[in-house]
Amino acid sequence: MNKQKRIAAIHDISCVGRCSLTVALPILSAAGFDTSVLPTAILSTHTGGFEGFTYRDLTEDIKPISDHWQSLNIQFDALYSGFLGSFEQIDLVADLFDTFRTDNTLVMVDPVMADNGVLYSIYSPEMAKGMAKLCAKADIIVPNLTEAAFLLDEEYIGENYSQEYIETTLKKLAALGAKKVVLSGVSFEGEKLGAASYDSETGSISYAFNDKIDGYFHGTGDVFGSALLSALLNNFTLAEATQIAVDYTQMCISLTQEAELEKRYGVCFERAIPDLIKRLGLFSE
Repeated sequence: MNKQKRIAAIHDISCVGRCSLTVALPILSAAGFDTSVLPTAILSTHTGGFEGFTYRDLTEDIKPISDHWQSLNIQFDALYSGFLGSFEQIDLVADLFDTFRTDNTLVMVDPVMADNGVLYSIYSPEMAKGMAKLCAKADIIVPNLTEAAFLLDEEYIGENYSQEYIETTLKKLAALGAKKVVLSGVSFEGEKLGAASYDSETGSISYAFNDKIDGYFHGTGDVFGSALLSALLNNFTLAEATQIAVDYTQMCISLTQEAELEKRYGVCFERAIPDLIKRLGLFSE
């Protein structure tokens, strides 16, 4: 058996609502990876569609956890960060990247902080600027269109964009420091939705689309990012990995619609995992 790759997933835990670590851990594990977790915050539910949720900031725990890992000489094939619970965590996670990164480590940052033109409730414009500095340390970043606007300190233009705008945005995002960019939530036709990817080393831009399903579904960004990383670490190209992530996310949404599940609890990613594993070539029928 080939060496099993190990990932450190740095996200919050929403105890109810399928997003962040409750999505990343099972998807990455099912894709064959030894997945370690570093929680950035614990919430009773995620913040979309629920009121009165509890929130515990775990900023003070990040460095002691990192220090202990370092004392054990733990090595990671990938470092994957998502939602961060405070401004201070940006520098702490940047330090963690510096500590555990090797020449063979893939660092992926999903700058989870905004959607539909609006920052999440605990985020500030200053924190968005700090997130741009963290993205500079990544090999690949995975923002949505709203997050891209905040990272670039530009106005969010909504759905009124052209292919030229998307491709210019990809290149601006890569100029922050990451060699590869995947921009999610891209659509040029009303019936199709997907993502655009850019590899600054080769100059190649690719698009991945699937059928659009109307409605807003919580946690799909985490589903997408986790599937993308799973494909990349299984040696798919950036363009191939983006298509796999788009297709898997669309299937999760479709299954949620078919089951008539309440949207605020997230998408039914569990029932689509067998299809993802097949796409990754981990087993065949």
